[in-house]
Amino acid sequence: MSETDLRSAKRPDPDQPMVDVADYVIDYRIDSAEAYDTARYMLLDSLGTSMLAMRFPECVKHLGPLVPGATLPGGARVPGTSHELDPAQAAFAIGTQIRWLDFNDTWLAAEWGHPSDNLGAILAVADYLSRKAGREGGNPLTVRDVLGYAIKAHEIQGCYALRNSFNRVGQDHVVLVRLASTAVATAMLGGNKDQIVTAVSHSWIDNGSLRTYRHAPNTGPRKSWAAGDACRRAVTHAINAVYRGVVGYPSALTAPVWGYYDVAFKGNAFQFERPFGSYVMENVLFKISFPAEFHAQTAVECAMRLHDAVAGRVDQIEKVVIETQEAATRIIDKTGPLANYADRDHCIQYMVAVPLIFGRLTADDYGDGVAADPRIDALRAKTVVREDPRFTRDYYDPEKRYIGNSVQVFFTDGTHTDKVSVDYPIGHRRRRAEGIPELLKKFESAIRGHLPAHRAEAILEATADATRLDAMPIQEFLGLFTL
Repeated sequence: MSETDLRSAKRPDPDQPMVDVADYVIDYRIDSAEAYDTARYMLLDSLGTSMLAMRFPECVKHLGPLVPGATLPGGARVPGTSHELDPAQAAFAIGTQIRWLDFNDTWLAAEWGHPSDNLGAILAVADYLSRKAGREGGNPLTVRDVLGYAIKAHEIQGCYALRNSFNRVGQDHVVLVRLASTAVATAMLGGNKDQIVTAVSHSWIDNGSLRTYRHAPNTGPRKSWAAGDACRRAVTHAINAVYRGVVGYPSALTAPVWGYYDVAFKGNAFQFERPFGSYVMENVLFKISFPAEFHAQTAVECAMRLHDAVAGRVDQIEKVVIETQEAATRIIDKTGPLANYADRDHCIQYMVAVPLIFGRLTADDYGDGVAADPRIDALRAKTVVREDPRFTRDYYDPEKRYIGNSVQVFFTDGTHTDKVSVDYPIGHRRRRAEGIPELLKKFESAIRGHLPAHRAEAILEATADATRLDAMPIQEFLGLFTL
């Protein structure tokens, strides 16, 4: 690039990836019944997960107004609470609830992430707009409208993740939550294609959060509210683009020296495996059995199968061998002291040790009380983690998207257990028939555990019939979750 080119103030056409997102959000018609069915389960699962998070004070303290008294009567509500907030702060709160326990859906590819994180922005904006429409005689959004926006947010985040590894440049995957939520929230607010491009350009200019809060030696609770923060920022960009007419930045990605590609992505342009459609929602992974980082889900299942053979001989274990995908070796293979629950739910050795010893893995098992059991760290110290190239190949295969693990336990007397392998967890598309009944049990247990009995019954009645649920105004549905 010449000096003259670098100094030119001529405004270029918008970068194609930003245009493609805007075209998709405005023009694409979703005609996949499977995508809508999966989105409906995703909505229930995410709301159930948010109710489970209400048991944890560290989560609850994040859910109100940013400063005391900054409420908005008639604004967006936060499920499981009595809060009414502006839509940006509500997006933060809902996104934080859904993500807190690491128990919502997952997408694994070159980048990792949790597409239902976007519900923080989608539900907050939908509730705000629909309650406002009710006061002004307008038409509210329905649950089906929300499902459609969720399918598109999943698709944007997931398709970017297929070929573009933000973690390899040190950025956290919530950069894609902010991108997808910004695009969809702008459309929800009535934005046109130009306004979506404007909002998305601001999203990219924000750059990305550093992943250091997910990795040793800095792992901490910020990872549980980082997606909520991305949702809040997304709603702010959408409001600025639609209501305030802010100026956009057409070459936010490609500008030499100052654009995202040169500053943050080592000069590389984004790559795409497929055009936007409904692929991601159809193939999304549900966390059903265990609140555990998804690369370890099948390892935990293996450990659960081995519990009976191991439980009475824990003091005789010489070695535990975990074979996993390359991605898991990079992000959840941890040795040494674990500082807090966030450290523990991102440590594959911990997530295998607990079910080997106790025959369970729940959110409470990441707490200080359970972690104080000396057998856990003793077993972690005896655990070997290594890559199995087959698991890595199947992980990246677009026709499989497996998340395989194997676990085998060796004893000091020379005996050993069988090597137990699981290619994909119960939340995988190939185990949908097995998984959905368990997902619905998870949902029912979660809402009954937090909401009054009459509210739980009303929710179960409303969600029993898909057609009825789809037609329900979103503010009425969310109202069932408020206190």
